[in-house]
Amino acid sequence: MTGGLTTRHTSRMSERMSVPTDAGEMPAYLWLPEGGTGPGLLLLQEIFGVSGYIQRRGGDLAAAGYVVLAPELYWRLDGTGVDESAPSAIDDAMDLAGRLNWDTALGDAVTALAHLRGRDEVRGGTGLIGFCLGGGLAFNVAAQDSPDALVSYYGSSIPDLLDLAPMVNVPSLHHFGLADAYIDPATVERVRGAVTADGRPAEFEVYEGANHAFDNDNFSFHHPEASALAWQRTLDFLGRTLPTVRGRGVPGTSPAGVL
Repeated sequence: MTGGLTTRHTSRMSERMSVPTDAGEMPAYLWLPEGGTGPGLLLLQEIFGVSGYIQRRGGDLAAAGYVVLAPELYWRLDGTGVDESAPSAIDDAMDLAGRLNWDTALGDAVTALAHLRGRDEVRGGTGLIGFCLGGGLAFNVAAQDSPDALVSYYGSSIPDLLDLAPMVNVPSLHHFGLADAYIDPATVERVRGAVTADGRPAEFEVYEGANHAFDNDNFSFHHPEASALAWQRTLDFLGRTLPTVRGRGVPGTSPAGVL
């Protein structure tokens, strides 16, 4: 098995590990499904880092049958995450994200995807799922290094990456809230037009009344109804495009915050 992990762990349990890069070891989290093997999913963090919420989603995806790897994209900076429940969360996260070099983060994500593909536990394809910052980064990775599937939640940088849309030809699912404080409805429609153009296999879902980061139950923008519906759509999409031996969806997989 590649990488520095030797401890067995499953489902809701994650293990700290590292991914070798050209600048050293990038910290990451790894979850294994109950059976120990399955398709791979690279989980890319939102602006707050690999928070407790992102870790819960990693556990949810492992419970659905996936080998999940979440790299710490802020690892080259002074801090690796922000408490999204803190009053200063937005300012602190914007400071971290503002110091993140996009091209370097893209390279780290591509490296993490290659590492995931090479793990002995991964069988049956490899996909990407990202939230906010990670949703845009996952889109960029998909344009550069074609995965088997892509799920992007309110990818904040996608409006500035639409020139890459013709290179994202893998099955993809995009979620956007129509009350997003950072991505207005006209921009959402512009993204829809670009990612679905020319018959590309993209699915596009919007949610009335949902703000940015609506899936994050630790943050004030959380929208429980949109979160639950989007998550079920995500599991259904992954079941069709990146199937596990357990089939489409998994009864009992909890929405964020229920654990």
